[in-house]
Amino acid sequence: MFVLGCAQHEPKQESASNPQVDSIQELVTMAKTAKELSFENRKSYLEDAEQMAMTISKDTTKLEQLAKISLAYLKLKDSLGFRKSNTKLLELSKKAKVEKILGYSHWDLAIFLQSNGITDSAFYHYKEALNSFEKLPSDSTSKSLKGRMLYNMARIQDSYKDYLGGEISAAAAIKIFDDLEDNYRLYNAYNMLGVLANGMGNSEKSIESYNKAKEYLIKSDRADKNELLWKIQNNIANIYTNTGNFGKAKEIYQQLLSNQDLKEELPGTYEKALGSFAYSVLKADADVERAEEIINESFEVNSATGDLYDRARLHYYYAEILSAKNDTTRAISQAKEAYAIARETYNNDRSLDALKLLTQLDTGNASAYAQEYYELDEVISEEERTKRDKFGRIRMETDEIIEENQILTKEKQVWAYSALLLIVFGMGFMIIVSLYVSNNQLKFKQRQQESNQEIYNLMLSQQGKFEEGKQLEQKRISEELHDGILGEMLGIRLILSGLNEREDPVSVEQRAALIEKLRELEEEIRTISHELNHASYEKFHNFIVSLEDMIDGIEKSSGITCSFNYDKKVPWDNLLGDIKINAYRIIQESLKNCVKHAKSKHVSISFQSMEDNKLKLTITDDGVGFDINKKRKGIGLKNIISRCKKIKGTLDIDSKPGKGTTIKITMPVTYVDVETSEKIDLINV
Repeated sequence: MFVLGCAQHEPKQESASNPQVDSIQELVTMAKTAKELSFENRKSYLEDAEQMAMTISKDTTKLEQLAKISLAYLKLKDSLGFRKSNTKLLELSKKAKVEKILGYSHWDLAIFLQSNGITDSAFYHYKEALNSFEKLPSDSTSKSLKGRMLYNMARIQDSYKDYLGGEISAAAAIKIFDDLEDNYRLYNAYNMLGVLANGMGNSEKSIESYNKAKEYLIKSDRADKNELLWKIQNNIANIYTNTGNFGKAKEIYQQLLSNQDLKEELPGTYEKALGSFAYSVLKADADVERAEEIINESFEVNSATGDLYDRARLHYYYAEILSAKNDTTRAISQAKEAYAIARETYNNDRSLDALKLLTQLDTGNASAYAQEYYELDEVISEEERTKRDKFGRIRMETDEIIEENQILTKEKQVWAYSALLLIVFGMGFMIIVSLYVSNNQLKFKQRQQESNQEIYNLMLSQQGKFEEGKQLEQKRISEELHDGILGEMLGIRLILSGLNEREDPVSVEQRAALIEKLRELEEEIRTISHELNHASYEKFHNFIVSLEDMIDGIEKSSGITCSFNYDKKVPWDNLLGDIKINAYRIIQESLKNCVKHAKSKHVSISFQSMEDNKLKLTITDDGVGFDINKKRKGIGLKNIISRCKKIKGTLDIDSKPGKGTTIKITMPVTYVDVETSEKIDLINV
């Protein structure tokens, strides 16, 4: 979706024929359309086009072609290629002061980051795009661009619950779109205003904004007008449901469901409206039988759509219906199902609702549910505070930059007024002015000398920090190479040693596979050298599977047997990236030591949760052991100690010669938030 969104603002090509530009466009077209070619071949076309574009002397033409190439990387789904080309485009556009392409580049990057869930950085680049578009000559195009950036900023502010800031951005966008008489984007902006007002608890303003959105949508020439109107109608009915006006909600839901095409055109919206209608019938009319009949139909539609996120809501509504029928046992079962699905889909609000209902229904376990409700509410509140604080810092930094630019502008104005004043006074004050200027020059030279000295001191300090950072980075790279690459190469060496004297077909095939493995290690070394940044610490998206694959690989390559058990209640994939990568490397290094030094036959790995929000990693082998009091330690053990410090863990090593080794690491645990909301439609931005 974000590729199509970017394509909407692709810079136009020069009308005049240019053989160099034509060649670039031919390469880009081949990269985008030649699906029969391999990914690497299509990527090489873009690399050739990029090299050719860099030879163009005219800045505007060069930047236009680089923008097309950057978007082609996106269409090819080459994220790394896009980031590199986009970074180069940002630098060149800023240097050449081509604000339009600079704004487009920030916009492309913002959409890319937002689609990958990095919303705080996306907001920053939307703001930077807005700043660039504000510097363009004022016309309908530049105004529309500014309005669209403000609208995108409002959407991100809503996700961070910065409702007041989002309302300001949406209102500014509405003013621009109103001047342009852009009905569809007025619908978008008013719809966003309705969402923000609902978030602030202002139901009247929210409904008013939704109705305004309907007015402008009706005026627009959108082909999907009816579908969008149904969604607005469903949003308005939801507000009445949330505010307890179930009679009005039932009336709107009934009107919405009377549309014959709704179920076929928008089955998801139909299912949501049907479930809410059942709930409003229960609350408004106390008609339990009819409500149960409607909710059962909702489950049937939900099974067809496969919307697991909304299924938790249906189970919650059904629990309330069964409770009204005094069928407490089934009501508790439905409430538990709602809670289980809500936790699985990270639906925090529905999880709290289900726990609250269970507290009322299951009196025997009410205290346990109440405690779980309190703990979950605390976790959610802390996550929301963290997100708001992070977003607030980004917005504050952006505002500080704007304020600095305003101060510089005022300083320029002051100097201009001073020059005019000097001209007015004329020659009569020339002597006085000359003395004044001379005095200022002396003061300026004095301040300049002081500034030069301060800059020199800062340079010395910065050089020290640079050397310190350089040493830390060298240490990190050493750990990555030792723990990751050498571990892989050890396994390959052990197998090759056994196959070296064998010439049967199976051995030949195995040697070929190991040679391919060595090639992959070559690629990994190249990747480490090119991507020396913190992003490698975020690459584990299925942590337990990664551990099991690594342990299984070492088992096969070394001949030792490994047992691995872990606490299935821990949300492992939500662990902070630093914890996952360092825990992975500690286990990998320990197993490598078991193979290389301990001569173990069996290794046991256990990863369990503890009280006080901690995890305990235990690695036990039956090897030869070692003297822990030995002063000199190998690089592997040093790396384990270093990684343990990085995650603020405590390390305990129990080993004696001939008695095997046990390594115990207790580490504080930190979880990151997982976004579960539905994907936003970026095509219509």
